[in-house]
Amino acid sequence: MLSEPRAGRLAAWGNALIAGMVSPDDAAVAIVGDDAVHRVEGLPGESAPVGLTLALGRLRALGATGLRVALPAPGHPLGLSGPPDFNARALEAEEAVVCHGAALGLVPEVYEAGPEGDVHVEVVWHCLPVREGPPADVPSLGEAERELAEALREATEVLTRLDVAGSGPVAEAAVAAYRARAERGREVLAPGYPPRAVRVLELAQRVGALVSLAGGNGHGGAVSASEMAARGEALRPVERTARRAQVAAYNSVVEERERGVR
Repeated sequence: MLSEPRAGRLAAWGNALIAGMVSPDDAAVAIVGDDAVHRVEGLPGESAPVGLTLALGRLRALGATGLRVALPAPGHPLGLSGPPDFNARALEAEEAVVCHGAALGLVPEVYEAGPEGDVHVEVVWHCLPVREGPPADVPSLGEAERELAEALREATEVLTRLDVAGSGPVAEAAVAAYRARAERGREVLAPGYPPRAVRVLELAQRVGALVSLAGGNGHGGAVSASEMAARGEALRPVERTARRAQVAAYNSVVEERERGVR
């Protein structure tokens, strides 16, 4: 969780495009990010993969009024509503985008090629039918913010108990990398998102960074397999809370539209 998922970029900038706040080309550039190219395969009415600009326009024409993020993990179908085939593919990818207003979802498949340090990344989004229904286990922004405050305290206590927080130059570098990433946090969400969503996403990333730091090999006093397992078990609820909050932030624009807030 040290960087935004591709599903987050697609949903955030796709929502901005649907709201008329960015151009199709600007949305496509932001979604691709540092990757080489993104294509969408299986889009209704298209016999071959198409580019993001055409795909986003087609999804709007098919009735999509918003895009939601799913970040599932084993035993936790976060943001999904079915059917089982789509859920299984989303779980394998650990992320997906679900259209609101059209019974379609998108699951990324990432291809990498090239030498270390010069990796060429291409992404194919597989467009598949989904079951229309409320997404699983997604809190409101307010709920997510309250849960994150408690999760951050829990994570800090666990790290302190396990002597992770001050465990040498590798850990310090990880924390520094998180801080640099946090400075760019406001670039993650596209125009049109409420300030509270940005705040929740930044806090979710901070909690996720702490969990990642605790799970890294060589950090802190817990070095045996049993101690590493205990550390993971202690932080699992914290990681789940951070993922739930991340989804809540990305999905907040769609939720507000549904409630008539915007």
